[in-house]
Amino acid sequence: MTRPAGVGSSDKGRYDQGMTVRRAVLGDTHVDRSVANTSELTADFQDFITRVAWGDVWSRPGLDRRSRSVAVITSLIAHGHHEELAMHLRAGLRNGLTVEEIKEVILQSAIYSGVPAANTAFRIAAEVFAEP
Repeated sequence: MTRPAGVGSSDKGRYDQGMTVRRAVLGDTHVDRSVANTSELTADFQDFITRVAWGDVWSRPGLDRRSRSVAVITSLIAHGHHEELAMHLRAGLRNGLTVEEIKEVILQSAIYSGVPAANTAFRIAAEVFAEP
């Protein structure tokens, strides 16, 4: 059985793997801003999401990054996490999704998450896709 990257690794190894994946998915600008804004209050959380979300889950071999982006975008629409949605729409493009594919994901979410959620997601997507 193949062990997912990060599993059984040291915290430092998981952190390093997580930071590599986090930078690849979200981009250096976003990650550098998050790191620069880390405070005593948020330091443990930043370490946690880097090790667990990025070092463990996003590093698993079971789904490619495009598929993970579809899953994340859908979940963020369903839960109304608009700030995170904008960030992950950008990440979806970075992970190889096209604007057309993201449009279909949002349209699909209207059926399962509701028309108002999809309406808001389309508004956020239009703002993101208009960025230089």
